[in-house]
Amino acid sequence: MAERVNNFPPIPKFMRIKPCFYHNIEEEIPAPHQQLVRRVYTLWMMYSGTLCLNVISCIAWWAGGGNATNFGFSLLWLILFSPCSYTCWYRPLYKAFRADSSFNFMAFFFIFFLQCVLALIQTLGISGWGTCGWIATVMFFSQNVGSAIVMLVTTLLFTAVTALMALVLIKVHRLYRGGGGSMQRAQEEWSTVIQSKPV
Repeated sequence: MAERVNNFPPIPKFMRIKPCFYHNIEEEIPAPHQQLVRRVYTLWMMYSGTLCLNVISCIAWWAGGGNATNFGFSLLWLILFSPCSYTCWYRPLYKAFRADSSFNFMAFFFIFFLQCVLALIQTLGISGWGTCGWIATVMFFSQNVGSAIVMLVTTLLFTAVTALMALVLIKVHRLYRGGGGSMQRAQEEWSTVIQSKPV
């Protein structure tokens, strides 16, 4: 077999930084689960895109008379959550389906549940938290309609992403339980990994 060269994230060859992961759904994921993994990957891209648009919306919010703090936090959330969401919940799901790993499924469920809670908070849009959600957008319509319309686009995207995340969580959980997965199986897998490591 040819050596697998890391290919994600796609980085131009002239740069000294190299990709960190090998990502190939067609090659590594069993055929029955490829469509679901592709959809979750698309969901990750959609979430990252929403965080990008959130930065633009926070600039519009700031330009319309809002607080600069929101822009600062929106930039932080983009830099922090875009790569972390790939590493912390998409990658465990990818590895879980690749190797039928209960431990990775449990890691996905735990982290992705927290991601769903975070996405819900972002959808609410508490002022000063750096996200254009429902509360911030609706309240800003009375101050600047143009900025509020830009903010509304991001709010609708956050709403869609949160709903899709909840659906993915339910879907993956049903698949896992339907395939005989359990917390006990994950613990047994973890114990096997720990015992196999040299002291």
